[in-house]
Amino acid sequence: MTVSKVALASISAIVLNASAFAQSPSLQASGGSFCSRTAKAARTACENDVRDNYWTTVGSCLNTSNAARRSTCIEEARQAQTEAAQKCVAQFDARIDLCEAVGEAPYDPEFVPQNFVNPLEIGRSIAPNRFFPLVPGSKWTYRRNTETVIVEVVGEVDKILGVPCTVVRDVVTQDGKTLEDTIDWFAQQVDGTVWYCGELSKEFEDGELVSLHGSWKAGRDLARPGVIMPGAPHVGDVYRQEFALGDAEDAAENRSLSGSATVPAASCVRSCLVTREFTPVEPDLSELKYYAPNIGRILSVDRRTGERLELVRYRIP
Repeated sequence: MTVSKVALASISAIVLNASAFAQSPSLQASGGSFCSRTAKAARTACENDVRDNYWTTVGSCLNTSNAARRSTCIEEARQAQTEAAQKCVAQFDARIDLCEAVGEAPYDPEFVPQNFVNPLEIGRSIAPNRFFPLVPGSKWTYRRNTETVIVEVVGEVDKILGVPCTVVRDVVTQDGKTLEDTIDWFAQQVDGTVWYCGELSKEFEDGELVSLHGSWKAGRDLARPGVIMPGAPHVGDVYRQEFALGDAEDAAENRSLSGSATVPAASCVRSCLVTREFTPVEPDLSELKYYAPNIGRILSVDRRTGERLELVRYRIP
């Protein structure tokens, strides 16, 4: 297949425009504002994706022979474009809010093997993080309405960027059918801080794998690890839990070290760590999570709906 001169010119224009944007005075003038500049770049990517999806859909609509259905198809594409564009703006605003909390420096955390422990020794020669204990063989069972969530430290180790990471399996079922089956990787630092190193997220419908959306791994496609649980949490701290721009941008804010909660398997009275966990990728989503000392997460509450994910059973060897 030969590429026409017009197509080559279009490709060159796209490359030049992208390069010009990256070097534009508006971005360069922001100096060290790397976080805000990242938010602007992500907004541009989002807007371009919206346009791409719109015109691809319109092209497909044009091949509908029925005029009425063709017109409806194009109108629905236009409405979807408007909604998606609004989400791009909301994501940008959420990223800027996060920048104000975490600062403008480039997000490039030090992640080197000598700073981390052997995951298989956690709970033996190495003390676990008291709010996020990754002791091999541990298992937590949660319930949310008709869903069951089982989280298990399977006792296996994978290396990510040379760092030994413990493997945690997270399975969501409903009426005996698997909805999600996720592998997470975590690494505990010498000071007790637990890092989130990536996930392989598989979603199912009627037993069929339908999506790997949200999957990422530190070091792949410029993704970076984040702190899932500090070794010594402080109220007011805000931190990134993961960073794969556009796919995985969870963050957390420590709200309290004296929270109280009661669920079927456990309770804490003025001793729970309470965090607000959120993501600019889905600006409307936000949860309060309660972590009990030496147990881990016992409760998650959707701040918008009030829906609760409660710990109903656990085992920590």
